[in-house]
Amino acid sequence: MVGASVPRRGPKLEPLLLSDEERVTLERWTRRATSAQALALRSRIVLACAGPEAPPIVAVTRDLRVAADTVRKWRRRFLVDRLDGLVDEPRPGRPPTIDVERVEAVVVATLEEIPRNATHWSRRSMADRSGLSKSTVGRIWRRFQLKPHLTDTFKLSTDPLFLEKVHDVVGLYFNPPEGAVVLSVDEKSPIQALDRSQPVLPMMPGMPERRTHDYLRNGLTTLFAAFDVATGEVITALHRRHRAAEFRKFLIRIDKEVPAHLQVHLICDNYGTHKTPAIRAWLAKHPRFHVHFTPTGSSWINQVERWFGFLTDQMIRRGAHRNVQALEADIRAWVKDWNEHPKPFVWTKTAEEILDSLARFCRRISGAGH
Repeated sequence: MVGASVPRRGPKLEPLLLSDEERVTLERWTRRATSAQALALRSRIVLACAGPEAPPIVAVTRDLRVAADTVRKWRRRFLVDRLDGLVDEPRPGRPPTIDVERVEAVVVATLEEIPRNATHWSRRSMADRSGLSKSTVGRIWRRFQLKPHLTDTFKLSTDPLFLEKVHDVVGLYFNPPEGAVVLSVDEKSPIQALDRSQPVLPMMPGMPERRTHDYLRNGLTTLFAAFDVATGEVITALHRRHRAAEFRKFLIRIDKEVPAHLQVHLICDNYGTHKTPAIRAWLAKHPRFHVHFTPTGSSWINQVERWFGFLTDQMIRRGAHRNVQALEADIRAWVKDWNEHPKPFVWTKTAEEILDSLARFCRRISGAGH
């Protein structure tokens, strides 16, 4: 028919067919809980593209949440080099002399074993085990983003109301109630007034600031803070002790500083001083205050913790104070300067995204010790 448009079609893809041995190997790479994530993803791409009735590339990209170019790259690499193509990038110069089995052995040993006389692998100990050079071990680790020398910490909340509390707190960040102020509240305790045993030597060209490794302890203070999530302004109070009585005084201060016509929503952690009978009685007499508790073990969801991080990095960690009064004076000056140029934080993760991320993390670590 004249004028009819014919849909454009891309070039017909060469079928990607797997032998039984290749399929077994690919499935093993994807199932192993401790597989390097790069290799596991490449294996999933090839498996998804395999077979005479394989789905189109656009369907694979949607299912695996990767770019179409990534799918095309590893599909093409497998067709050319089969399993070897998923392990080593081709590079100019001398062809690689290490076969895929030896590379896999290094990756598997790094992830699933520990050396006999150490808590983690070094390039030297892995080179001794594998018979490869230290530089080759280093290249394999970089290829698969393995860093045995690094460790990180985590803690999963066991709060039975975890889901409800995440939705509640994140809901306040995204949709704060009208006619209300939302304050992220916590205490930073203890803050030590530390002074170096000898004077700090100032920075000079070619030489960093120098300070003694030892220090003198000159007392403690506690900073109570309420971070306005909308404006970034902070209400603070300093107390030498950290009890329910001081927290009650801080609530009174908040009550005085927040305009009377506004409701007050407080985001607090589960510390005992926030839940004593005296605090509950005070809240009952001040109905404009509404307390929202974060899940146990989930301080990351409370925005004031990030603000405490700025205070620590910019003033406390490298400060030198001969007494508590000097420390408190510096904290007040820093807070005053912050409130003259307040910076609210931008919360981007919805409750659903947070829960999905935690679910993926739990799946990754499940069985990691087996």
